[in-house]
Amino acid sequence: MSLAAPIPLPERETPRPVGHRSRRRLALHGFLLLCCALWLFPLAWAAYTSLRPFADTAARGYVSLPGQLTLDNYAAAWRDGELLGHFAVSAAVVVPAVAAVLLLGAALAFVVSRFAWRWNVALLVFFTAANLLPPHVLIVPLWRLYLSLPVPPPLSDNGVLFDQLAGLVVINACFQLGFTTFVLAAFMRSVPSEIIEAARLDGASIVRILWSIMLPLSRPGLAALAVLETTWIYNDFLWALVLTQTTARRPVTTAIAGLSGEFFTDYNVVAAASILVAIPTIVLFLVMRRQLLRGLTLGASSG
Repeated sequence: MSLAAPIPLPERETPRPVGHRSRRRLALHGFLLLCCALWLFPLAWAAYTSLRPFADTAARGYVSLPGQLTLDNYAAAWRDGELLGHFAVSAAVVVPAVAAVLLLGAALAFVVSRFAWRWNVALLVFFTAANLLPPHVLIVPLWRLYLSLPVPPPLSDNGVLFDQLAGLVVINACFQLGFTTFVLAAFMRSVPSEIIEAARLDGASIVRILWSIMLPLSRPGLAALAVLETTWIYNDFLWALVLTQTTARRPVTTAIAGLSGEFFTDYNVVAAASILVAIPTIVLFLVMRRQLLRGLTLGASSG
């Protein structure tokens, strides 16, 4: 009678020493702190410059210790740049553009993620690939299009899209639509099909399914996209500079360029204006940081 061969026991992994893991974590934290310092250095330097009078930097240089700190540059930037009116213009562009992007992006994402038809993947790839197209190559065609495309009077006072707030809303919404569709498609694809089938059996229409089921379930993604799109559209500089010529109709980010003179520029005042312009996006992130992180986390897991 032969004996059975002994069953080999699984080898135990040799635990790594605690000191090795501590050094790796310390190196990782040091790298992250270095990245944060490099990222925040321009903002901190702009804040430092904005608190110094021009005479102080002219006498001592920008890379020097201050002889005086003051808030006069902020008052000059607010007054000379007429930032209040330009903030209103930015709000008039950002709010409808973000609303249009989220609504149209949700509808397109619902179609490409929940309906099986021949061109759904190709349509999603098309919207995704459009984000890789450099906007600078479209400046001349879009500029000519905006000068020639007729627009009725309620949306334009000159008969075309050029130099109109509606034109800025349209161009920003179009360029952000692809990214929004791609992200929301990942969210909606993770929704169980049984929920959609149950709604269809209850007689719900496609619009009702989108409005009452898909949008509430995609709320984390919508919140994260609202923060990102608001920041990107608010920070737009190119299209406001190219597609508008009236100073009063330019958003606040483009209006900073008006503080630069032909023969002289007070960079201390420009730095103060830059800090004032950055405040809304910083406040938005601080208020919505939980929703942003939750939406990005769920989007990564669902994708």
